[in-house]
Amino acid sequence: MNNKTDSIIQGALREDALGGKTIVVTGGGTGLGRSMATYFLQLGAQVVIASRKMDVLEKAAQEMEAATGGTVLPVTCDVRDIAQVEHLLAASLARFGRVDALLNNAAGNFISPTERLSANAFSAVIDIVLKGTVNCTLAFGKHWIAQGQAASVLNIITTYAFTGSAYVVPSAAAKGGVLALTRSLAVEWGKYSIRSNAIAPGPFPTKGAWERLLPDDLATQLNVKNRIPLGRMGDHQELANLAAFLLSDFAGFINGEVITIDGGEWLQGAGQFSGLRAIPDDGWDTIAQRTRQAKD
Repeated sequence: MNNKTDSIIQGALREDALGGKTIVVTGGGTGLGRSMATYFLQLGAQVVIASRKMDVLEKAAQEMEAATGGTVLPVTCDVRDIAQVEHLLAASLARFGRVDALLNNAAGNFISPTERLSANAFSAVIDIVLKGTVNCTLAFGKHWIAQGQAASVLNIITTYAFTGSAYVVPSAAAKGGVLALTRSLAVEWGKYSIRSNAIAPGPFPTKGAWERLLPDDLATQLNVKNRIPLGRMGDHQELANLAAFLLSDFAGFINGEVITIDGGEWLQGAGQFSGLRAIPDDGWDTIAQRTRQAKD
């Protein structure tokens, strides 16, 4: 089988494709958010990265600047708190004068039978994924509308936002809400020249999130690659290429679109975690314990 990951995947856009733009990335200090933000820097953008841990953000910012020669502003922000989101906007404007794009990437997720979830556990995911995206989109959108400024919002959802998936019901419900938000605002805010799009990634492994979601050898047991027609996981650069294109002027007529990048996984079997039905009830106790250990 021809496996593209045997070679280095290159950046897809020309140099300076994002030159002069300021892009705010929530969840930008780690994982996929950091990978996308780093590529934005390589393409000439100024980047604001936000999350709840300043030590992580500062370290990431230093490393990203050293690697790209770009400018990164780290800002602590819990997207569930509208006051902190408004501070994120104010800090970005104070440093760079304007913001051209918002990438809503911050998320939270875990696997569990739904009947085992408390109301607080359900809210923990809903509040970050849906409420956090709404908070950021409203704060930045209101600013752009008041300024009469063209801008772009890009939301990271999942393929099960439009299929649903067992065992990740809070995430599926929240991401489904973000999908509806994306399509709704594409129409409502189009008159302001504010584009709204989304990306639905399949498996793009990251150390922290991957270990929490599929702890220990669970990923091996599920044999995730076998669910993907292309027979491999996604590479971070592939996602970064797509995100950069959608935020660039090259995509200026793309609005309200959701682009799936999953190697054909959801078409082969909708619901990324539906295969977990094979786990016996007592097996979930072990998984819950391993998840807590990985988090600690």
